[in-house]
Amino acid sequence: MSKKILVISTSLRKNSNSEALADEFIKGAKEAGHEVEKVSLADKKVGFCRGCFACLETGRCVIQDDALEIVEKMHDAEVIVFATPIYYYEMSGQMKTLLDRANSLYGSDYEFGDIYLLSAAAEDEEGVDSRAVSGLEGWIACFERAHLKGTVFAGGVNEAGDIKGHSSLVVSYEAGRNV
Repeated sequence: MSKKILVISTSLRKNSNSEALADEFIKGAKEAGHEVEKVSLADKKVGFCRGCFACLETGRCVIQDDALEIVEKMHDAEVIVFATPIYYYEMSGQMKTLLDRANSLYGSDYEFGDIYLLSAAAEDEEGVDSRAVSGLEGWIACFERAHLKGTVFAGGVNEAGDIKGHSSLVVSYEAGRNV
């Protein structure tokens, strides 16, 4: 059964390693017959949440920027995939900002259930991505029908393109094929 998948690439760097993971996930998902849309935050304006909670009353954020459209896409997707570089053992700031701005989804009749996290970091030790995973799980915990379906981590990749030939690309492709 075909699913509607939204892949959000949060890296601001061209040809980033986390975006390569996203592209492999997309390739696998499309080959499996799923409908996939990719959004990159690199060319988007996403401001900080003001904490006004107007979104919980109106169902929409009062800040007029690109987050409005992205959050709408998140609402309608059955599967959401976040791709992020790991900075200081955590998800990128722009990913966290988007999660905060998705507050209007709380209490809505959202479609998503399966959430994936794809991440890349210069360090290659076990657990480098654990804080990013934990941060995303904190967001997911607010959505009772959602759960973390899978993670893919690419360690030891620093410069753009370092991921070429990395085993995590195959893992990401397979994750997309098996959505």
